[in-house]
Amino acid sequence: MTHQVLARKWRPRRFSEVVGQTPIVRALTNALDKNRLHHAYLFTGTRGVGKTSIARLLAKCVNCQQGVSSSPCGECGNCQAHHEGRFLDLLEVDAASRTKIEDTRDLLDNVQYAPTQGRYKVYLIDEVHMLSNSSFNALLKTLEEPPAHVIFLLATTDPQKLPVTVLSRCLQFHLKNLSTAQIAQQLAHILTAEKISYEVSALSDLAYAAQGSMRDALSLLDQAIAYSDGKITLKEIKALLGSTEPELLLSLLADLMKADGIHLLKQIDHLAESGVDFQHALEELLSILHQITLTQIIPDARHESHYETAKIEEFAKTMSPEELQLYYQIALMGRRDLPLAPTSRGGFEMTLLRMLAFRPQDVSITALLENHQKVAEPLKHSPKEPVKLKPKTESVNQASVSHSSNFTNHEDNSVYVPAAKTSEPWTVLLSALKLQGAAAMLAAHSRLIEQTEDFIRLGLSPDHSMLLNKITESQIAAALEKQFAKPMRLIIETDTPGKQTPAMLDKQQEKQRQYHAENVITNDPHLKQLLSAFNGKIIPNSIRTKKTDENH
Repeated sequence: MTHQVLARKWRPRRFSEVVGQTPIVRALTNALDKNRLHHAYLFTGTRGVGKTSIARLLAKCVNCQQGVSSSPCGECGNCQAHHEGRFLDLLEVDAASRTKIEDTRDLLDNVQYAPTQGRYKVYLIDEVHMLSNSSFNALLKTLEEPPAHVIFLLATTDPQKLPVTVLSRCLQFHLKNLSTAQIAQQLAHILTAEKISYEVSALSDLAYAAQGSMRDALSLLDQAIAYSDGKITLKEIKALLGSTEPELLLSLLADLMKADGIHLLKQIDHLAESGVDFQHALEELLSILHQITLTQIIPDARHESHYETAKIEEFAKTMSPEELQLYYQIALMGRRDLPLAPTSRGGFEMTLLRMLAFRPQDVSITALLENHQKVAEPLKHSPKEPVKLKPKTESVNQASVSHSSNFTNHEDNSVYVPAAKTSEPWTVLLSALKLQGAAAMLAAHSRLIEQTEDFIRLGLSPDHSMLLNKITESQIAAALEKQFAKPMRLIIETDTPGKQTPAMLDKQQEKQRQYHAENVITNDPHLKQLLSAFNGKIIPNSIRTKKTDENH
């Protein structure tokens, strides 16, 4: 018996063998078992995800001699004919090679005739988006009024090119790309059945290279079996794919962090000698930067990675977000421009040298704000400093709070930020209460009018009186009782318009922080250098501030 490629040998023969398309399999299984068949199905998705395989399975299910079912017997004459590709009532057409109207008319001429072998005459049209407009018109006529014994199965990688009149007459299923883990698991299952030894890490690399396509993964596996002569190892797979050892790329990243240009060039020499594909190396570098950023921003996120977790976490702790974003953008542009470079090695080298040359020297917003705060420190002892209130029982309106509208010291051009008023009694108490939802909003838009040992009176801003009801009032009262460990009488009354509340104070402080941040960022020399080098500009309203635990 002649050798059969894995992509054909391991094509699923029943729905239970389909990998990674659970929602679609479930929908089709229910429709078949309940005999709720549609006259036209459209399967969309990228290459190699199972569109044609599922369409053929559906054709076999509706024509099994044991009856319409999601589990065809696989033994009757019709099932065997399907498996061997000789079932007469399954007409497969490659629309890419038969785009003319004459081809479509020839295909549809026999639609009205009853099936020869099976229960249904099934038309499977692959890459249907390649049909001409006139061919679509001819097909549409049949789709509008199909004979009861005909089922159309359409497959395409580009559904956007199909006329809406065709789309509206089809039951559409979109097949998703398979994950690296799903592909690797299937490859392991196949190799075990084929009695071929393998390294798990090697299968991860093969699955990653397949980019979500099971057919591509099986084609690569065929190559790997031939190349490795019976044992699939990580070293041989990397040589086959022309991929880069993750350790080398992580070492390159470490050189960038240390600004070690000499060792960086030696590493690139080593990559060139090993015959690496520099396009693939840049893609791997982008993937590493993505993994580091994800680990840095969402540490608990679960994500697929074939890089050593400990090293990724180490880079996430030592690299700044600004560095990661800059390196990612440079690598992205380098990957785009690599085909234009005189040599791929030169383009790769230039990309890393660009990272080295424009390596940020502490340009984080937090660092810039801290730096300018140090410059402005002497101003905090000036008469402009707001009065900080200490928690007392007297009402807030009895305390004097000065407001400074002069944020800038004109002598040294640094930015002055007035001290935050978070020591105001009600604000401090409000933070401790840990209220949520409408009750938190109600409290934030109220001010403390009077407080005694067992009594609190709040003045609610008239604009937010709709927040006051029995539920929100009882929630605040319960929180106060818990905070003071004793019952507290609470009265909330509508206050005089314009009286300052924690929400109003917070809004004022936010404006001050925003003003300060915008001045610091736009006047920073490091950022100006970066903008000049990349011909960039600061996007209006893109600067954001966030609160810290400190009062600025």
